[in-house]
Amino acid sequence: MNNEKKPLRIALTKGRLEKDTVGLLEKIGYDCTAVHEKGRKLILPVGDTIEVVLAKAADVITYVENGVCDMGVVGKDTIMEMSGKFFELVDLGFGRCRFALAGKKGEDFYSGYDVKTIATKYPNVARGYFEKKNMDVEIVKIEGSVELAPLLGLSDAIVDIVETGTTLKENGLEVYEDIAPISARMIANMVSLKLRKQEIEELIAAIEKNI
Repeated sequence: MNNEKKPLRIALTKGRLEKDTVGLLEKIGYDCTAVHEKGRKLILPVGDTIEVVLAKAADVITYVENGVCDMGVVGKDTIMEMSGKFFELVDLGFGRCRFALAGKKGEDFYSGYDVKTIATKYPNVARGYFEKKNMDVEIVKIEGSVELAPLLGLSDAIVDIVETGTTLKENGLEVYEDIAPISARMIANMVSLKLRKQEIEELIAAIEKNI
């Protein structure tokens, strides 16, 4: 019974998804004052029934998967790259962008028979995409500005998140193909979903009403 007393712990991706999620929780009627005045605190109460944990996107998945957080809000990009054992409950509709294949403007990416080199922060997404096309590719993992790779001749193309495409245009690149749409998703730990089914279902119902 002790489990019922603990607040539902929700891991949030720091930054814009955090702001949008807090806005959504406030719309539902939760008091998010502690989050607005967080200072350097990383675990914060939201009303009496929820506790918010602020983390990096990849860590949100790790915390939810390992059960230290009951739920999490994370971009579909991180879910696709990391996968894992958790339930994806609802598309929150904000943080919209897309995965795209992009490269130098005006070049025919699919011409020739050489193995193409792809630079990306998301090697699993890129690999999965080309496997579906039965294409062999070399993948180079980049941590910073992926746009540099084709400009420096390191790669034939990039797989990256595209919002408006402005950065690509300014660097003489263009989108060749869209790969998948991305937005923020609410995920849940598999055990929490059984043990705290009612609380989670009530919260999701309130969220769906306010999206």
